[in-house]
Parts: sequence; C-alpha cells; structure tokens
Amino acid sequence: MKQFFFGLFLTAMLVALSVSGRPALAQVVQWIQIEAQPSLRKAQTRTRRYAGQFENVNGFAIGRGWYAIALGPYTPAAATQRLRQLKRQGLIPNDSFVADGSNFRQRFWPVGATGRVPQPETLPTTVQPVTPQTTPVILAPAPDETPRQARRSEAQLDRDARKELQSALEWEGFYSAAIDGAFGRGTRAAMRDWQEANGYEGTGVLTTRQRQELLASYRSVLNEIGMQPVRDETAGIEIEMPLGLVGFSRYEAPFAHYDSKNGSKVRVLLISQYGDQTTLFGLYDILQTLEIIPPDGERIRRKRSFELVGKNDRIVSYTHAALKDGMVKGFILVWPAGDEKRRQRVLKEMQASFRPFGDVALDDLVGGAGEDQRIDLLSGLEIRKPALSRSGFYVDDKGAVLTTMQAIEGCSRITLNNDYEAEIIATDNGLGLALLKPETPLAPMAFARFRDSIPRLKSEIAVAGYSYEGILDAPTLTFGTLVDIRGLRGESTLQRLKLTTQSGDAGGPVLDAGGFVQAMLIPKPKNGAQRLPDDVQFGASASALRKFLQDNGVNAATGTPDATLPPEDLTLIAEDMTVLVSCWQ
Repeated sequence: MKQFFFGLFLTAMLVALSVSGRPALAQVVQWIQIEAQPSLRKAQTRTRRYAGQFENVNGFAIGRGWYAIALGPYTPAAATQRLRQLKRQGLIPNDSFVADGSNFRQRFWPVGATGRVPQPETLPTTVQPVTPQTTPVILAPAPDETPRQARRSEAQLDRDARKELQSALEWEGFYSAAIDGAFGRGTRAAMRDWQEANGYEGTGVLTTRQRQELLASYRSVLNEIGMQPVRDETAGIEIEMPLGLVGFSRYEAPFAHYDSKNGSKVRVLLISQYGDQTTLFGLYDILQTLEIIPPDGERIRRKRSFELVGKNDRIVSYTHAALKDGMVKGFILVWPAGDEKRRQRVLKEMQASFRPFGDVALDDLVGGAGEDQRIDLLSGLEIRKPALSRSGFYVDDKGAVLTTMQAIEGCSRITLNNDYEAEIIATDNGLGLALLKPETPLAPMAFARFRDSIPRLKSEIAVAGYSYEGILDAPTLTFGTLVDIRGLRGESTLQRLKLTTQSGDAGGPVLDAGGFVQAMLIPKPKNGAQRLPDDVQFGASASALRKFLQDNGVNAATGTPDATLPPEDLTLIAEDMTVLVSCWQ
C-alpha cells in the first residue's frame, strides 16, 4: 500500500513538471541547488557535465538572466540528508543548499523531456566528483539519433521551422547569412560549429534533441522577458511586447505609453493619430527633438512611412510610423545601451507582429493634459535640450557667426537657432572669442556692421541676446551705458559697460544708438572671492573683434553711425543679426 501511494505522489510530480516545468506540491518538494550561472549557454554546459554523473539533474531559469542547476526533487528530509552526503564526499560545491524551487521558472534541462524523478533510496552513492568553478570537460549525452536518422527527421521540417533554426544559430553567433530556410553550406557549417561548441560530434546535421536544445535557448530569451501579444483597442494596434519589462501607463495623444517596470529601463510607445502626409512628416520632425530619440542614428523618410534610429551612451531607440487610411500608426522601442543582442531579438518580434486594425486612433481628447505641463514636454515625453545656450551674431553674408568660447566648450555638436549644425573655425583664448561656420550655407537677413570710431563715454548702448537661453523665440534688448573704453586694468581690447544681463546674453552684440556693433558681450569674469556689482559687464571691443575676424579670413563691414535709431528699428536689426548658439553633449 505504501508503494502504491508513493507511486501516486511521484506521478503527480511528473505531471506537474511536464505541464509547467515547475514542481507541484511545493510544500513537500525540495531541491538541492548546486550552481547558478549568468548565461544559458554556460548553464547548459555545466548541466551536461553534471548529467554525466547524476541521474536527477534539472535546470531552471530563475530570472534576471540567471539559471539554476538543481538535483531532485526530494522530500524535505531526503534533501537535507542527501545534501550532507554529497558535500561530505566532495561531489558538489560547498555552497550548495536546499531550495524549495519557488523561484524556478522555465525548465531548460533535461532538453525536450521532463526526465525521470529519482527516488532517494535508489540514488547512486559512488560517482565522480564535479570540481566547482573550473572550466568543465564537456561530457555529451549519448546521441539520440544517428546522422542518417537526424537527416530523416530534419527532412520533416517545414520552411518556417528551418528559418527558425537559422535564426537560432544566428542568435547564438554561429550564422550570419540569409534567413531563407535553405540548409546550404553556410547553414551546415554553422550547425557543425554549434555542435562542437556544445560538446557534440560536428556532423553538420542536428539531431532532434540538439534542435530542441538550440531552440530552447533561442526561445528562452522571449519567455524570460515576457514577450506576449497586446491588442490595444483604444490605439487600434496589435503588437507583441516584452510585458515582463513594460506595462501600460497612460494615453497622451498621439502616444499610448507603456513604461518600464522591474527596473528594466525599457519603454514602448504606440503611435496612433488621425492625419495625412503632412501629419506624418510633421511627426517625423517633432520626434527628433525628443530625449528618447538621440540625434545619432539612421533616419529614413519615405512618402508614406519613416524609420528613426537614435543612439547614445544610455539608450538605443527605434521608431516606425506609417500612413494608411487617414491614420498614422507605429511604435517606438526604447532600450538601454549595451544590451544589443536582446534588443534586436525583441525588435524583430515587434516588427513582425505590428498590425494596425480598425478605424480608431488616439486624438487630442484621449488622456488629457495631465498635471505635469511644461514647455519641455511633448505628450508626456521630455524634449531634448542643449547643455547650454548662449548668443552670437552674423558677421558676413555667408552666415559666419561670432560668439563666446563659453558657448562651444565641451560640445559634441553646435547648432545655430536649433536648426543648423555649425563647426568651429577659430578661437581666441585671451578674449574668449569663437568663430563658427554653418555646415549648410546660410544667407542671413542682416549681419554686423562694426563701428570704426571711438564711442563716446556715457553713451547709450543695447545688448541683443537670448537672455533665457532659447525659452523665448526671439532675442531681447537690454539697455545700458558705456562706462569706459578700457577694462579695469586698462585693457584696450575691452569696454566696461553698465547694465544687468543674463547668462544667455553672453556672446551677443553690443549695439550703439545707430545700430553698429561696438563690442561683443563676454561672460562675467570669475574673480574667486572678489565679486563685482551685478551691473558691471564687459565687452570685447569692435577693433579687437575686427582684427580676430580679419586674421581668420572674414572681411568685416565697418562704418560710423550718423543718426540715432528709434528702439523699434534697433530691435529689428538685432533680431535679424543675433543668433542662438546651442551646445549639445
């Protein structure tokens, strides 16, 4: 009778394992966890070694890319007794322990079968020791098929199954040719290399068991991150998503936000809005201003679709959007940098499964504005911002710009008015000057005319600049007075000014009453413990600016004012001449 009930107990455990890969009756089942490895390939190699010594070896994913190797299952008393015995004999690592299996997930070993659940009474007592933390000698199990049998079973595979095997070989790093389902020399060589790397004879034809092992590794990545189909009825989009890494957060038209969870730093956004080609092209431009789409990466825009790739040292993002039936739909995948293999795997599944449906799309009424309303947000997404912005001004009809060195130090790229890339032509460390050239030729509405005469002390001046570093769309004028045509130490290249400016004004032109440039505002000096009054400012004199420009191939226009302009005319000149110079990192 005891044997009858014990048999029922074992049968129940076998059924549970075959269905879910996890133990049933967890309160009475325990395991001896002997190792955990940070990659499936290494875990399979170690498990195969143990399987050559023990009969009850199992392997389970335990989350966050780790895989456990365990013996069992046992009853609690038998697990404790067996653990002591194996440690005493030196057959398992000293840090092995009894586990209840509550963290065991998908089962990766035995491959393709649940395996026999051994009884403690019949476990072998004399086996060869496995030395922990050393490079193992791979002991492959006996082949489950001869090469002829393997070819026969392989012939039963359809084209999709063959393509999946090629994709799995590609994922493991053994195959780099076309995924076409044709097993030519390249595929056979990849199979042979995979076999030899995993301790099998390199025949170039995978047996049924080997195919199962290869595909288990390939598919485990998607299982581990919870890749599942999602049907978003509000957005009208079906797509597979890594639901172990993201979860639905909110709608803010035109996006359905699926934010990161479990610390994954992965994000998915579904794009859904009504519109036409103008809408599509507008979205193409707007998305490139967002933090989640860094400027480096490929941009492809077609008549009815576009793709964006953005990369920096933190993230890699991919965006797809297409116009069909009066609606623009697509998706954005944001993935942390340094995990390219998994990102490509997930992206491939998302691209293959993406399907718009129905006649619904998000509109401005979906989601509401929310509490966090800022000018640097777009539908809940951070707009990419420069590290800092300063002012500058055109100095010739080709678009050359003079600015302060503060605007260009430590920048990965420099833009003019946020739209045009610029390169550095020359600098002057003494005066802190920088000369920029736009990468795209420009024809400015106005450029500087430099005063060629000595200005009168106490005369009125105005500084044109982007005081608030681009928050306002146009430069502002700050009025003040010329106090001295020299610096505090008698420098002839400086002018001392009396006015109160903001940090963004640095690099802007100092205009006289006639609209001529008599200086360039330089950043307020840092004098350590000494602090100058707030209204004490300095400008690099027009004569010093002209010499710097001439030395670097720019012929500056000069003249002497013959009239005082009204403030509104001075403002127009300043707006056409002054440039927002932004430093991006």
